[in-house]
Amino acid sequence: MPVHAGHLLFRQGDRFQYLTAIRLGTVKTYAVDREGREQTLGFHMPGDFLGLSAIDEERYPCNAVALDTVSLCRLPFHEIAELATRMPMLQATLFRLMSRDIARATQLACNSMADERLAAFLIDMADRMAARGYAANRWQLTMSRMDIASYLRLAPETLSRLLRRFQAEGLVNVEGRDVEVRGRDRLQVLAAADPMRRSAAAGVQVRNQAA
Repeated sequence: MPVHAGHLLFRQGDRFQYLTAIRLGTVKTYAVDREGREQTLGFHMPGDFLGLSAIDEERYPCNAVALDTVSLCRLPFHEIAELATRMPMLQATLFRLMSRDIARATQLACNSMADERLAAFLIDMADRMAARGYAANRWQLTMSRMDIASYLRLAPETLSRLLRRFQAEGLVNVEGRDVEVRGRDRLQVLAAADPMRRSAAAGVQVRNQAA
């Protein structure tokens, strides 16, 4: 049975039993703190697995909600873990999936500037679309701008301002939820910006203004 938009796949604090493989559609994971504030943690597409972050505590640390119609496959974790001990390729796949999630979170954390985080998000989306056989330079977002802003740790107004700036600079074209990447090379450079170099450049600018 398909899972329709708005349906929760699991809730924060639920007991962990399954790894969930997404076959079709997009899923958002998010956590809610004690004050009721929501933080978007990730967007998951076909080929992605949900539940890897729940292995240690055996409880889901977040919620997962379908953003559109989703088809998925639930795999009992204890069976997967047992198979992995006998199948090195399966074990390697699980490690690779964990590493990919960690790398994505690390890149977001390392991009200290708002424009860097947005550029990294756009490049990541382009690469994920290409890996699934879709066009790398044009796609339709299934997540809202509010969700994207939360994921990038930005105020919605900041995200809107950055998108307008990127559009004015010819980096992207955004119409509603339709996104076209036009300046991938420049976005790639911005996403991979060296924080030390950016800090030094900011220092030079301040000194020049003071002079």
